[in-house]
Amino acid sequence: MSDLIRVILLGIIEGITEFLPISSTGHLLIAEKFGLGERSDLFNVGIQAGAILAVTLIYWSRIWGLLTQWRDPANRDYLFKLIVAFLITAVLGLVATHYGFKLPEKLTPIAWALLLGGIWMIAAEQLAARQVERSEVSWRVAILVGIAQIVAGIFPGTSRSGATIFTAMLAGTSQRAAATEFAFLVGIPTMYAATGYELLKALKGGGAAHEDWTALAVGFVVSAIVAFVAVKWLLGYIRSHRFTAFAIYRIALGGALLLWIPAGG
Repeated sequence: MSDLIRVILLGIIEGITEFLPISSTGHLLIAEKFGLGERSDLFNVGIQAGAILAVTLIYWSRIWGLLTQWRDPANRDYLFKLIVAFLITAVLGLVATHYGFKLPEKLTPIAWALLLGGIWMIAAEQLAARQVERSEVSWRVAILVGIAQIVAGIFPGTSRSGATIFTAMLAGTSQRAAATEFAFLVGIPTMYAATGYELLKALKGGGAAHEDWTALAVGFVVSAIVAFVAVKWLLGYIRSHRFTAFAIYRIALGGALLLWIPAGG
């Protein structure tokens, strides 16, 4: 298999999994272990930015409205909550980086995160379904979503989108569409910032000279195209369906990995 095909496959995996609540980082690490080759942190974060570009385009009218109509109290309140959620993630992310956080090299913790995350999703959706349907985003939701983003980043396999959507639903924004929108909008500055941070780190450390920029560009474009289709589909799907199918998939994949992974793997 040529390296170009590997890069395209990684872009497809990233595009599909970034916004579905099944963990893009976990799937990328699994794919790399299963023969698609280990990539740099800059590559992995860079192709995630491709998926973020897709959701930026999908929500562009909403984003433009928030930025240009900030005098409207409702818009201003929503925008401030997005900013606070992002800042919480950014500060906690810098703390985690300062203390030397690194992605795991073994699949076992990812398998457990997939399995337990799937079980948690089923329980969380059942609890959210018992609440009065609300589309408002409270300050509690914004703060907890900011924390949920960094928790998902520290534990690959958790899923950033899954953690933030269900945190929002349990914290009071029980309407799936509203919780999903807030989670996705918070993810836009978060992932752009993460990509910029990794790029600056690579440039400062001299790693940019060894980066395959062509591969990164191809992965970025493929991820963006696939993510655009995946997000459009997901937004239509959740109007009339719960997230149960994704939870079952996570449980099945996590369980299969735990059965397959050799001891200590």
